[in-house]
Amino acid sequence: MHKSLRVLLVSSLALAMSISNAAEPLPKEVRIAYSGGAQLIVNAKVDGSLEKALGVPVKWVQFGTGADVLNLFASNSVDIANFGSSPTVSAIVRKLPIELAGISADIATYERLVARKGKNIQSLQDLAGHTVGYPPNSTAQYALDTAIQLNKIDRSKIRFVPLKPDELVAAWRRGDIDAGYVWAPFNSTLEANGGQPVFFTKDLKKDGYLIFNGISVTKAFGEKHPELVAKLLLVLEQQVTNYRRNPDAVAEAIAKELGATPAAVKESINGNNYPSIEEQLKPQWFGDGGNTDQTVLAGAVRKTAEFLGSIDQIRRTDIPASFSTSINPRYLKLAEQLKAAK
Repeated sequence: MHKSLRVLLVSSLALAMSISNAAEPLPKEVRIAYSGGAQLIVNAKVDGSLEKALGVPVKWVQFGTGADVLNLFASNSVDIANFGSSPTVSAIVRKLPIELAGISADIATYERLVARKGKNIQSLQDLAGHTVGYPPNSTAQYALDTAIQLNKIDRSKIRFVPLKPDELVAAWRRGDIDAGYVWAPFNSTLEANGGQPVFFTKDLKKDGYLIFNGISVTKAFGEKHPELVAKLLLVLEQQVTNYRRNPDAVAEAIAKELGATPAAVKESINGNNYPSIEEQLKPQWFGDGGNTDQTVLAGAVRKTAEFLGSIDQIRRTDIPASFSTSINPRYLKLAEQLKAAK
């Protein structure tokens, strides 16, 4: 082959590879679903740090329950969502094209069962004969159902009412429900209006249940814009650092946004654990991608799926043999690289 022709072919191949590996143009906006709960991601909205980090406008889409998020993903109305592990697993099993990219909070006391004083409800066993509200298809419902099953309580003796958090608070004020399992700051409102905590989500850990809020992304968006997902994870980690440095200021900013009290917000935020990006890349969470199904996180996801199947929220036959295609550590790895490059 003539030398000049060979050089031309090599140059053309290099150009083609360069074009194929070129970064996708930034989207016009990033659509993020978030709850109305007192979570640190709210401060990333308030202080504008997420928009600054991503370099594009963020459209914040607030949802009431996990079921809303499934509908948002199904209709391609959001790119990323910060929502609970139970509806996340439902979405994966139902084959919505999403993947879990990171953990925003390991739930401890942030979600809890609150009972009305004077109703003689001191424990889960005392729920018999009472009416209990809960947000459907949420980590709160999963924790409540799991706790009832583990404690061998007769569900038929309890009246369950599915309610969105704001509806649950309204029902509580009317006296329609005797107890409610919900996240903060809604549970704090129940407690401020004659309620007392009876059971916490963290109480399930001794039985091997891992319940969390996570960052999920559509596979299409993650494929095109992995760096944006990684930058979001970095912003969330920075928000944890900001809160630990100045909890009063961060709590006040979130409280103003949500119409809550700073004290309730601090209680809410302190009710979670926040694994760092480095910690999430260990086998307790995502691992390094070498054997995802052997991680504690994958085991918890399977346990959640099997439980949801047992109560007919999903079909058992739809539970996949492996969750490795839906638990993706690539974004955490990229975030770690971006952090190291600073």
